[in-house]
Amino acid sequence: MELRHLLYFKTVAEELHFRNAALKLFISQPPLSRQIRELEEELGAKLFERNNKRVSLTPAGLYFKKRVDELFSHLNESKQLVRQLHENLSGELRIGYISSTYHVHLMDTLKEMREVFPFLSVKLFETPTVKQVKALEEGKLDIGIMRAPINSEKLEMITLFHDPFLLVIPDGEDPSIELKDLSNYLSKQPFIFFNREYAPVYYEKLIEICQRLGFVPEITHEANNVHSILRLVENGAGVSILPQTVRDHFPDLKLKYIDLVSIPVSTEVILAHRSQQNLAADWFIDRYTAFFRKPNDQPAI
Repeated sequence: MELRHLLYFKTVAEELHFRNAALKLFISQPPLSRQIRELEEELGAKLFERNNKRVSLTPAGLYFKKRVDELFSHLNESKQLVRQLHENLSGELRIGYISSTYHVHLMDTLKEMREVFPFLSVKLFETPTVKQVKALEEGKLDIGIMRAPINSEKLEMITLFHDPFLLVIPDGEDPSIELKDLSNYLSKQPFIFFNREYAPVYYEKLIEICQRLGFVPEITHEANNVHSILRLVENGAGVSILPQTVRDHFPDLKLKYIDLVSIPVSTEVILAHRSQQNLAADWFIDRYTAFFRKPNDQPAI
């Protein structure tokens, strides 16, 4: 029994007319009738009742049609899954991230991913949170690594970790500044912040920290990239308040960091994605988020 026998049987069973079935199969009627007889002989059962006026299925034919329909249904599903698998393995994965998040785990995950999906093209886009959300909703990104909060009913979010803040000052500054002296010290310093339009929620958090410390910052420079902010601080253009993770991300810069442990303000770093993903995206999400899970499945830095 070959697949063509089943296809011929299925077509005749649907049409209940040998000539119409032959036309649909692009073959002549005699070979079709012969193939059906061969199938019946192999099965040892009569599948059709035929006379000059009509064709009908026998009870055995009805049962066999049900099984053949199930077989072709599974075959079509398998074809679709194979096609999707091929597209996922050799397609494209688009990941957005923000400059102020720590990237060591991202690079580790991508290195491992290259071994698992050698034909997959991964594209990284350094993009602010607001634009990432829009790109994810429009299907222009598959995964986004950003800072909460975000407002979207179309996206699912996974907490990676909570990131407290620290003060960043040039290397030549006095490292013995105590928290109680910060207000007086910082009120005299030019400040370098992220651009308000680039990261509005993040900007407001920085202003809140300054208010908790008891001063209003004099913002002299705004930038859209954490590395640019750190370079400006390193070269004496001012001071800044940034997430703790930047300390590990840029270890070679000549800077001093002061923890703001008494200021209960932090940002939540999250991974966002659409609810329906592909095989490669699911693998990345599972592998990348595993770096941030404690044994009890709680997020950790």
